[in-house]
Amino acid sequence: MDQQAWLTERFEEHRTRLRAVAYRMLGSVSEAEDAVQEAWLRLNRADTSDVENLAGWLTTVVARVCLNVLRSREQRREDPLEVHMPDPIISREDGVDPEQEALLADAVGLALLVVLETLAPAERLAFVLHDMFAVPFEDIATMIEKTPAATRQLASRARRRVQGQAPAPDPDLSRQRVVVDAFFGAARNGDFEALVAVLDPDVVLRSDGGAARAQHTVVYAGARTVASQAVTFSRLVPFVRPALVNGAAGVVVATEGRTLSVMAFTVLDGRIVNIDVLVDPERLAGLDLAAFHR
Repeated sequence: MDQQAWLTERFEEHRTRLRAVAYRMLGSVSEAEDAVQEAWLRLNRADTSDVENLAGWLTTVVARVCLNVLRSREQRREDPLEVHMPDPIISREDGVDPEQEALLADAVGLALLVVLETLAPAERLAFVLHDMFAVPFEDIATMIEKTPAATRQLASRARRRVQGQAPAPDPDLSRQRVVVDAFFGAARNGDFEALVAVLDPDVVLRSDGGAARAQHTVVYAGARTVASQAVTFSRLVPFVRPALVNGAAGVVVATEGRTLSVMAFTVLDGRIVNIDVLVDPERLAGLDLAAFHR
């Protein structure tokens, strides 16, 4: 086997993990692919003959590329961060595509990615690399030019925010679906108290309407407030299609060949604690959701 073929084979061994790292860092499937491609280009240009841990070397390259992207985003952002829904990974309930499944290892729910969007770039890198991929703080510290102790503090701060705003969902998908179905059943019947009963008292609903529907970029908190909003879209319940959104129970709302929204739910202890909604028509148009248009 020649050197180029050997290098290609080694890189492909690590591609899945690198995509998973980049997706968690960036919340964007296309940008994650770009970051992995950049790692491939740098690997081809670099002399790696003395690299003992190629997986670690590639992870570092991808992480640094992602860090630059996050810092660039932060510099371009003039206003405080509004609600931004990361790219959802959507599949039918009968199974996740194997390639998508690799992106979703470790139950990276949409609510978690939404919270990661609110972290500073260095915090996000420290948390993702250490807590999700077991990269030592000493290695992360060199990427962000901090001491290992300071890096540990960044990860700790990020961890507290994640635990407070994106609790781990119920691992039983069938139990999740029962709760989500109950939510839409109550919405269809206009049963306000039944809606309140299926919502956690501190439930948070976040909606991303994008530039085209900025009026729909909102956050609602509290069971009664969220229930009052849910009652208003009862007319859309007939167009709800069950789906897996980032591996959890969710729905695609579609009618006449047009996708109206994607909704992701976080269910914990039999109640909904987070609802994340994408209604941005431009981003919805970019998703392959033909299977849900019937």
